[in-house]
This record gives sequence, C-alpha cells and structure tokens, in this order.
Amino acid sequence: MKWKKIIIKTKAENEALVSDMLVEKGFEGIEILDNKQLSPEDAAKMFIDIPPELDESDETATVSCYFDVDEDSEEKLVLVREGIDELSYFMDVSDIEISLSETEDKDWMNNWKEFFKPFRIDDTIVIKPTWEELSDSKPDDMVIEIDPGSAFGTGAHETTKLCILALKKYMGICGEAGLNNGKLRVLDVGCGSGILSIAAKILGADGVFGTDIDENAVVVSYENAEVNKLETVKSGEYESGKLSFLTGNLIDDEGLRNRIGLHSFGIVVANILADIIMPLSDVVRDMMADNALFISSGILATREKEVSERLVANGFEIVEVLHLGDWVSIVAK
Repeated sequence: MKWKKIIIKTKAENEALVSDMLVEKGFEGIEILDNKQLSPEDAAKMFIDIPPELDESDETATVSCYFDVDEDSEEKLVLVREGIDELSYFMDVSDIEISLSETEDKDWMNNWKEFFKPFRIDDTIVIKPTWEELSDSKPDDMVIEIDPGSAFGTGAHETTKLCILALKKYMGICGEAGLNNGKLRVLDVGCGSGILSIAAKILGADGVFGTDIDENAVVVSYENAEVNKLETVKSGEYESGKLSFLTGNLIDDEGLRNRIGLHSFGIVVANILADIIMPLSDVVRDMMADNALFISSGILATREKEVSERLVANGFEIVEVLHLGDWVSIVAK
C-alpha cells in the first residue's frame, strides 16, 4: 500500500507549532526530523548510551504528515497552507517550504528478519531465528532459538555474545563451588528477549529468574523459552529446574528483590547499560550467594574504569574484563 506525504521544511524552533497545527487539521502520523540533541533527562529516560552524531549548526527541521493515496492531494495541501497562514501570527513563515511526495507502506515490523540469520557464538553455541533453518549443524551444538518480537535481544550484538561466553566459562566454576546446595540459580536482569536466561538454562543452570521493566519483554521471554522446549513458571515465582520471568525494577523495588530471593543466586547477569549497571551494583549483592559472580555488559569501553570503580566501591572483586569491539563485559565476584 502507498501513502502520500506532505513535507514542511521550517526552523527547528517552529516544529511544535507546525505539528500541533497538523493535528488540529486532522492529520495523523506526524513525523519530525531535526538535529536537536536530546536533553540529559530525555536521554536518561530512553537509556541512550551512544548519542547520535548530529549537525547542531543545522537549525532546520522537517515536519511531515501522511494520508491515504486515494485522498485528494490538493485538498490536503490547501488545509496545510491555511494552517501555515494562521501560524503567521505567531511565527515567521516566510522561509517555509511545502512539498508533496508518495511513499510505500513497508512492513517495517518484519522486514528486518531477512537480515537475522543463524550464527555461532563459538564452536558449539548457535543462535537461530525461529523462522530460519540451520544448515551447518554439528552433533555437539547447543541451539538457542529466538524471535525477539518487540523486545531487545537477537544475540548478534557484541554485548550479548560477551555475556553468553562469560556464562559458558563461569557457570561450571560456580557449580563446582556447590552454590545453593549444588544447584546453580541464575538471575537475568533486563532479560529482553530472554536469550541470556535461555542460554544459562541450556548451559546447565538449575533454574533461572529473569526480570525486565518492559512487560512486552517478559511476554517475549516466556514465548522464547517455550520455543526452546524449556519448562517455565507463569506465576512469577522461582521453581527449581524451570525459568520464570517477572516485570519490575530491581534497583528501586526492595519488595521485588525480597520476593525473588535474597542471598540465593550463584550468578547474576545484566546486559543493560553502564548507567543502569552502576546503581544495580548498589543493591544486587544482597541477592547473591557466597562466592557468586556478577556478569555485566552493555558497557562501552570508554566507561570500563567508571563501572569497575563502582563495583569495587560496592564490595566486588573484579575477576575478568572481556573485550569485543567497542564493548566490555565485567565479571565480578
């Protein structure tokens, strides 16, 4: 299906007035493109660690609106021009440019799937999209099937690879230490698509608890666990041998931490961002058993020192720092 698009080029300072006008004229699907940097407050809300590179000297913006290809283009343009004339009482409209184009309605929700193919984390761990076939399987392969849906986590990102490799390396060590009466429990904070929880279970964890602040992530995690034929507990309670997922913020919610279990996890894994991992390290020790490990990633290499210092200040001992590309994973005891 195709759509028509009216594009209004204006000064960035006028974009709010123009977009509000379009809404008042009955247009839906307003799109704004500009070169404004996010405020620190907005960046924090969106958990952005790598801000986009923008040309802040460009003070222009484009405000676009869409309508059905069968609707009268000239009629819509008249509405827009009337709206711009009305705005002339509040702003300078002399340099505003209005243009019309046609755009194709692509299946953005699914087109990305053609780029997500099976791949290997190492010689034995394989990440496979649920809709793909595995052509080069080996007898010893541990295959993790994933459909990220609306949650973060295909496994292809460096930080996810780092966490899976750390889990593979250290889970046996923790298990040999006899944590939790010989049964290794894993806590996955910020579980996303559930990929690290599933990897931990396939690698031998007795049970896994995953949490995320996004309800959709919890839904997707349960779906992916079932795709991998792993038993789950839908009540959000921990049960030996199974996976459980729960929506909530472990940093702020002491009640949630108590519910999930204090001093009971042999490994906590968190693939989030430096700005989340640091405050998480303030509280997560209370959930960890003796000699437990905290595997964290989502940390830019430029912030390795900052995160390591916070971990040490909170009583952790840095065991290993793993690097891949611009990212690091810190394993702490």
